[in-house]
Amino acid sequence: MALHCAACGAPLGDRAKFCHRCGTPRGEAGRPAASGGAAVVLPWVVAAIALLCLLAFIVGQNWRRARTPAAGVVAAAPQSAPSTQRAPDISQMPPQERADRLFNRVMTYVSEGKSDSVSFFAPMAIQSFKALAPLNAHQRYDLGLLGVVSGDGALARAQADTILRAEPSHLLGLILAMRAAGLELDTPARQRYAARFMAALVAERANRLPEYIDHAPDIDAAVREADVRAPSRP
Repeated sequence: MALHCAACGAPLGDRAKFCHRCGTPRGEAGRPAASGGAAVVLPWVVAAIALLCLLAFIVGQNWRRARTPAAGVVAAAPQSAPSTQRAPDISQMPPQERADRLFNRVMTYVSEGKSDSVSFFAPMAIQSFKALAPLNAHQRYDLGLLGVVSGDGALARAQADTILRAEPSHLLGLILAMRAAGLELDTPARQRYAARFMAALVAERANRLPEYIDHAPDIDAAVREADVRAPSRP
């Protein structure tokens, strides 16, 4: 059994599933976990959440590349780069870049159905975002999404409530509140937030806030999600 990380060369314990320095899975640790476990998201929301968060990840990744040059350089590295290139040490990154990289990693694992990796990295990503306090609405939305995909409805709801206290019609706050209520099986609350989201959609989008542009596909997906559950129209 290998005693060092294949990506960055850090020493590994005999029972380590992931590298403590760069987070690379070791051996079979990247396989999806068996069903069950406290951190597994409720089955009836897995497919929708995975799709929505993948959309958020794709848009967010482009935003983060533009905002964080170092991340973009790594992502755009030539394909001919040697396979022995050392993986970045996330512990040495600036706080925002560290949070962004962990967020992207978690969302990638969500889209791949790797629940064991989500369970391992989500707490790291959550703590990285909390370390950025005070958080803006965009950061709170990303933190809330981490709560959704890790099954922490309370965290998602807390971020949504904070966003909506400052801006009651903020689309990302309403999306997060809608999903948190769904995760907690609170159907009436979910319907209320869906109705508020649809009522605010046109006027709020006209404001063209940066976070609305960054998360445009996620907002589009939330429109379909809210509309499907809306009462029948005459």
